[in-house]
Amino acid sequence: MRTIAIINQKGGCGKTTTSINLAACLARLGHKTLLVDMDPQGHCGVGLAVPEEQIERTVYDALIEAADGKVASIGQVIWQIASDFDLAPSNLKLAAFEQVFAGRPGREDRLAKALAAADGHYEWCILDCPPSLGLLTFNALRACDQVIVPVETGFFSLHGLAKMMETLEMLRERCDKDILIRVLPTLYDTRTKLAREVLAELRSKFRGYLMESTINFNTKLKEAASFGQPITEYDPGSRGYRDFVNLARELMGQRPMEEEAASDHKLSRPEELVQRARQLVQLADYQLGRTAAQPAAADPVVRSSAVPPGLPDGQEPGPIVEPPLVSFDLAAGITFARPRSQASTVVSGPGKNAVSNYTAAAEIPLDNAPVVRAVPATGRKTTAQKIDEFYGVKQIGEEVIFTVHFDAAKRVMLAGDFNNWTPAATPMEVAERPGSWRMRLPLSPGRYRYRLVVDGKWLTDPNNNAVETNQFGELNNVVEVA
Repeated sequence: MRTIAIINQKGGCGKTTTSINLAACLARLGHKTLLVDMDPQGHCGVGLAVPEEQIERTVYDALIEAADGKVASIGQVIWQIASDFDLAPSNLKLAAFEQVFAGRPGREDRLAKALAAADGHYEWCILDCPPSLGLLTFNALRACDQVIVPVETGFFSLHGLAKMMETLEMLRERCDKDILIRVLPTLYDTRTKLAREVLAELRSKFRGYLMESTINFNTKLKEAASFGQPITEYDPGSRGYRDFVNLARELMGQRPMEEEAASDHKLSRPEELVQRARQLVQLADYQLGRTAAQPAAADPVVRSSAVPPGLPDGQEPGPIVEPPLVSFDLAAGITFARPRSQASTVVSGPGKNAVSNYTAAAEIPLDNAPVVRAVPATGRKTTAQKIDEFYGVKQIGEEVIFTVHFDAAKRVMLAGDFNNWTPAATPMEVAERPGSWRMRLPLSPGRYRYRLVVDGKWLTDPNNNAVETNQFGELNNVVEVA
């Protein structure tokens, strides 16, 4: 069991908010997590809507000895909050711990002994500590493997941080234990100059301690606490949720793995500018309701080699005469529809239906798309050959196929709503063509946002013009599965 103590002697820096939501996100990612409230104020229970009058046994009962009262194991005091998420609550009784154990030998190891019984039942244990550096906090230090110091990006928090870090280092030496100490910026408001300056100061003076994750100021976190819910339940689409999921992933070691991959292959500054320019063009086109321009050629051409779902192997769609334009708006994304018959397929957009003898699975950008002329019925190809020639997103039966092309890429992953934005969960496979990558996903009907992670760099799919802006001002691709 990996144990993390959330410590800061200054109040109002987000210790309890960090403890609750970090534990909830670890549980949401499938890890059995225990949250232990070591603060006599009992705010963890309040923030998770645990009725105080119904709490009969607390952490205090798991810390005391037989001479002090009826001892309880840690398993006897926990409350189940959600799947894989348990809470060991506290109340004002815990404030008497320091007086009761004053002068006793082994008083600093009471929590470590209590948690030893839960070692095999949980993967993570989060300790929410009081705003002081007394015996309760020292017990947390003796029991933990890592310390996270939440620091509000304000002047007073920065002023006392250096002294706080010195004190923690001294306590760590007294513990005679190798404990990793990290600083977590919280309540960061990028709109204010002071917050930006404080964060820059943290990065310059505490580089060896600073975590890569940052918890931004988000009203949804306060609203979630007032409703007695973690952010995972209150608003999993909020920026606060994303911040804490990023923090959980960093602690799980996923972010360093992505950064190591990114160090092998990074876009140059001109390439980044080109990528961003393409994103802005995509966004502008769809905000104005424009589609990609049609080529002024005598022969009918299409910009997709997609095959209508359900079309038998070897059967080709006939020549296209005046192919209808299908417009997609920013909110709708790409819409797949199952064919009405073998000879016709419905391609649907917002408020528009077009019946044709071909399926436009994706409108591929002109600068990347191979222009494929309509193949006569005599030129038969297998379904595998058609997939090999396709770049973009298309649906065949119950599966959605993502295909992209990156010549120099060493690793390509998908991240989106379908995998909780975890790129490592869906690494794309190398396709038959050099530089081609493919992933087949069985997706239920619905609307999904996604992005590509190419050698650690987050990019939009260049073969999917359906995009929408996210909370960071960047673009997510959108696909709708019928």
